[in-house]
Amino acid sequence: MAQLFRPEANARFRVGIIVALPAAIGAVGVVFAYNHSDSAWDVGQTVSQPIPFRHDIHAGQLGVDCRYCHNSVERASFAGMPSAQTCMTCHSQVLAGASVLEPVRTSLALDQPIIWNSIHQLPSYARFHHGIHVSKGVACETCHGEVWTMAQTRKVETMSMGWCLDCHRNPAPYLRPPEAVHAIGWTPDNPAELINLLKAYNIATERLTNCSTCHY
Repeated sequence: MAQLFRPEANARFRVGIIVALPAAIGAVGVVFAYNHSDSAWDVGQTVSQPIPFRHDIHAGQLGVDCRYCHNSVERASFAGMPSAQTCMTCHSQVLAGASVLEPVRTSLALDQPIIWNSIHQLPSYARFHHGIHVSKGVACETCHGEVWTMAQTRKVETMSMGWCLDCHRNPAPYLRPPEAVHAIGWTPDNPAELINLLKAYNIATERLTNCSTCHY
């Protein structure tokens, strides 16, 4: 029977295995690293809006409370977005004729909602409730960052399952007393008192990592 492979084939095969194995491991490592990077989760990305609303002016310079525009954040799963009526409470007097506010005036005249584009989107199988988090002492900036400094709102956290679980496993560092939940840039005088907030809010940490807590 004729020889199918040349004598050097065995050597080439061994070299191929030696080269292919590290390459495969490296490829898996690259994919893993990318999936855990900020780029994969759109961190730092902005989203175009129908109106170029500036948090740095409204929340920063003017000190408008988050709840004025996001008026259901303390009681509902959805934080709420400002309606044309909310905007025109001020802008019927301030910059009333500005062209940039034409979509607001049109929305009000036609009685049609302003379609804001979401920056923080969770998959449909994940359950999140703003009201529960706020009532348990979690501040807006914990998830959304220092929005009062942003000319254009951007995503600052991955909102990944791992990121959420880091907080759920050890929520104490992220808690605030009720009067400080909406205070910009608040820090505790004594970090040790954050542990007491777990008891004050009756937070059962052993339940926070149950699958059913966040998934339907």
